[in-house]
Amino acid sequence: MTWEYEEKAWANGYGSVCGVDEAGRGPVAGPVCAAAVILPAGIVIEGLNDSKKLSEKKREKLFDEITANALAWSVSLVDERVIDEINILQATYRAMKQAVDGLTRPADFVYVDGNRSQGLEQPHECVVSGDAKIPSVAAASIIAKVTRDRLMRRFAEQYPQYGFEKHKGYETKAHDEALLEHGPCPIHRMTFLKKFYEKHPEAPR
Repeated sequence: MTWEYEEKAWANGYGSVCGVDEAGRGPVAGPVCAAAVILPAGIVIEGLNDSKKLSEKKREKLFDEITANALAWSVSLVDERVIDEINILQATYRAMKQAVDGLTRPADFVYVDGNRSQGLEQPHECVVSGDAKIPSVAAASIIAKVTRDRLMRRFAEQYPQYGFEKHKGYETKAHDEALLEHGPCPIHRMTFLKKFYEKHPEAPR
């Protein structure tokens, strides 16, 4: 991972270059979380990478290092009610926009992980696998993932029967079994459970 993308933006006159990424598009429970990060030029953060390629322990350590050294960082959560109302793609766009707009130091240019974006007012570029190529996007990936995982562990204390601390709201065999026994709780995304109920019409609702 190099500073190639940030350097290109700086060379074009953009001073504050931000990376943005999300966590939690796929789960059937809990919010989607987006993070935006502006890093100091050339900072070396050992092990910085796509959050999905890191252990939970490594992500937690990097979270502390990123938040201690970033010029600015911000997170935004969009909950399951909004996801059910406007769909996960629109909810993700909303979370990303809110994260970027929430930066204490305004971003002049934004790199977005993925192949599309919507609603950002700042000049921006979408980069597929940006979280494995661009330091600020990798940092945003870690901040979003750790923030959401911590929240899901708190939800596990509130709703202990579902095992959120283990699967973080993703659909697993154990999660399906809990739904079959208990039905959904307030943080489940009902639009995401449509196929589950088609398969298990007898499950409580």
